[in-house]
Order: sequence, then C-alpha cells, then structure tokens
Amino acid sequence: MSIDAPSTGTTPSSGASTASEARGALRPLLLRLHFYAGLLTAPLLLVAAVSGLLYSLSFQAEKFVYRHELRVPVGERSVPLSAQVEAARAAHPEGTVTAVWPSYEDGATTRVLMTSPDVPKDTSLAVFVDPYTADIRGALPSYGSSGALPLRAWLSGFHADLHLGELGRNYSELAASWLWVVALGGLVLWFGRRRRTKRDLVLPERGAKGRRRTLSLHGSVGLWAVTGLVLLSATGLTWSRYAGENIDAVQSQLGGATPVVTAALAPGGGSGGGHEGHEGHGGHGGTDAGADDAGQDVGIDNVVAAARGYGVDGRISVILPADGDGYVVKETDTQYPVHLDSVAVDPADGRVIDELRFDDYPLLAKLTRFGIDGHMGVLFGAVNQLALAALMVALILLIVWGYRMWWQRRPTKERTLSAGRPMPRGAWRKAPLTALLPLAAAAALVGWFVPMLGVSLLVFLAVDVALGAVARVRSRA
Repeated sequence: MSIDAPSTGTTPSSGASTASEARGALRPLLLRLHFYAGLLTAPLLLVAAVSGLLYSLSFQAEKFVYRHELRVPVGERSVPLSAQVEAARAAHPEGTVTAVWPSYEDGATTRVLMTSPDVPKDTSLAVFVDPYTADIRGALPSYGSSGALPLRAWLSGFHADLHLGELGRNYSELAASWLWVVALGGLVLWFGRRRRTKRDLVLPERGAKGRRRTLSLHGSVGLWAVTGLVLLSATGLTWSRYAGENIDAVQSQLGGATPVVTAALAPGGGSGGGHEGHEGHGGHGGTDAGADDAGQDVGIDNVVAAARGYGVDGRISVILPADGDGYVVKETDTQYPVHLDSVAVDPADGRVIDELRFDDYPLLAKLTRFGIDGHMGVLFGAVNQLALAALMVALILLIVWGYRMWWQRRPTKERTLSAGRPMPRGAWRKAPLTALLPLAAAAALVGWFVPMLGVSLLVFLAVDVALGAVARVRSRA
C-alpha cells in the first residue's frame, strides 16, 4: 500500500499547489547539501563515532583494569574517615589533600584527591584507601569531576580533541556542528521519498538490491538514530570553543546558569552570602557561626555527619576548606533520579551555613545537567553507556552506507575509479523566493550562532562555485 496521499480527483488549491512546488524545488537543494556535508564531514564524524564508541565502553573497562584500586574485600567495620585521610597523607606527604570521596558502598575504596608534583596541572592524584583497614591500595591520576582514571581519561581526550589541544578541539566542534544538519536533512529527505509500504519507512525494504538496498538500510537506521544523534550534537556543542561560548551566554541570559552552594566565611566565621537566593534555605542557614580560635576544625568525620543530617548522603564528595571558605559536601550520584544536593559546613563548629537542593536548580540548568550526563554516559549508568555504544555503531554504519551509495552512483561499471555525482547545480534558482529567503536567513542566523558551521558552509559554497566556473569554462572550450 502506498503511503503517498491518494488522488481524490479534485484540483488542488492554489495554496497547496504552491507549497508542493516549493517543497519540490527545495528537495534538490537539500539533496546537494546533504551530499556535500555528508561526503566532506563524514571522516570527522567517523573519528568521533569510533572514539565515542571506545569511550562508552571505557566505564566497564575501567572497573576491570583498576579493580585492585577500586575494590576491596568487605570488612566488618569501617575506620574513621579522618584515619583514612591521614593514611593517604602519610603515603604521599608531597601532596596536599583537596577532596575526599568516601566509600559509597560495600567493597568500594575511599578516594583521597591531592594536588601533587607527580601529576600534571589540573589533574589530581587519587589515593585509594581501604575503608576497613586504612591500607593504601594504590594511587592514580584522576581527571575531572567524574574522576576518570587514565584509561577513560585518555579515550575522553582522544574523542574531544585527538590529544592535539586547542587545535584538536576544532575537529570535534566541526563534527558536532554538522552532525545535526546532516541528520535532520537526511530525515526530511527520507520522509519525502515515495515508497510502496509504510513498513519501508521504518525497516529496510524487502527484496531491494544494489544502491536501493543500501539506501534502504541507510534511511531506516538513520530514522531510528536521528533523535539520539541530534541530542549528541547539541550537548557536544556545549563543550565547544566557539558555539559553547554563545550557548553559555544565552543560558545565562535566560537565568539557566547552574547555581553553586556558598562556602565563603564572613569575618569572624559564618557564611559570607547566599548562592543566588539559596542563603538560609529552609531555615538552616546562618551567618553568626564561627570559630573563637583561628584554624579550629571539627574534622571531616563531624562534617560528613552534619551533611548527612541535612540529607546529603550516599555517593558524596567532601571538598576541604580553602582560605576563607568552609567545607563543601555534595552528592555526586548523577544516575537518574539524580542526587546532587550540597551543603557548606563551617569548619569551626560543624554548622551548615548554606545548602542547595537539586530541586532548586532552574529548569534550564536541570536540562543541561541531564543532557551533559547523558552525553557522558553517566545518567542511567550501564544502560546509558550501552545506548551510546549502539548509537555510535549506528553512526559508523550510516557513514559506511553513505560512502557506499556514493560509490554505487558512479557513471559506469567500467570506470572503476569514478565516483558518484551530486545533484546538478542551480537547484536554488528554481526555488521560490518565499522559501529561499527564510531559508537563507535561518542559515545565516545558525551560522553566526554556530561559527564552525557557518564558516565551513561558506567554504563549501565557495568551492562549489569555483568548480561550477571551471566546468563552464571546459564546456565552452
């Protein structure tokens, strides 16, 4: 059964006819854009997909490779957290403790994070301590808020910038900038095709051969993957160099910046201020707590107990006081439903001086958090990581099938080195101005907001114009 609109025997209205003509005129233009964008950006997308696949599998690999550091036999009782921290200090006296991740489940080690001359700048030395005996299980570099260990951190860096620094970030931004364009453009083209049955829209066409079979595989798998690919593109751009700055600016203007708990101590002790309206939330805040003696500290065990009294428990990170600041205890469980509440604690007397609940985050900040965690593979744990792996496999197949279709469109079988041709030039001249002008305005706006997309699109157009000029000169010769 055809899924195209059946003929009714009536003459279409003028408005419907005009809309149909506009769509018909824009389709060749979209085909040409999809062809060039897919052909030229596919190598970047392929690198991103392969590295992303490896990264998605690195979470489980990390548990295996570093199992000695991460896991210990379950004991009867845990020693005080302060004793575990002192054991880490004794093992690495050259380091300065900045944070502690207490054991969050039976058999998990405590992670004591330090600044150390043995690790690069912006990297912590993680000392793994047996919570039942205070024995040191090892020490490894730890990267970022997720605590990535060397294997996962290397794969994450390879995915982000190919370990080429700022220059390499351009590759990932260019790939993320074009991924959503190619995906949505392919979706529109796929829905616009005529097909015999509705099944052929969502599943590969039965009995198809040659290029038609490749197209059927490419289109149906792309249909299932398009939502995930667009989300990956959008969340990936939040980390980018140029588009990321624009996204941050818009998010701030919309009041969607992520709030933080205030740990600053006022002179004489106490909180130095609220965190965008969260000061004294729930009647627990205060500004008169303080130490009578400089340097007085109730200790990390009492700080954790105070945080637990406010419901900050489970998987937590304890950030040690810096000059003029108190402790910050925050939940780090990003698996949905997330637990990201945090409190600031005065080191002088163990009083909670500020608190921040995830429920109090602006909606945009919550959505950003969910998007980033989903992109990183930590929102739903192993399920999230397997979904990312499947999505990367789908993207790799889409790229391979795309290039195969390009090869199968070569003019003759005898010309083995020839390749497929794009849609003929001049498609934009056939499009009505009522459709072309809004499209050009939208492209300009998006190109300004996503600069790597805008610049590369101009380069594509310039190359296409140059090739067209060369072709005309040759045809006249």
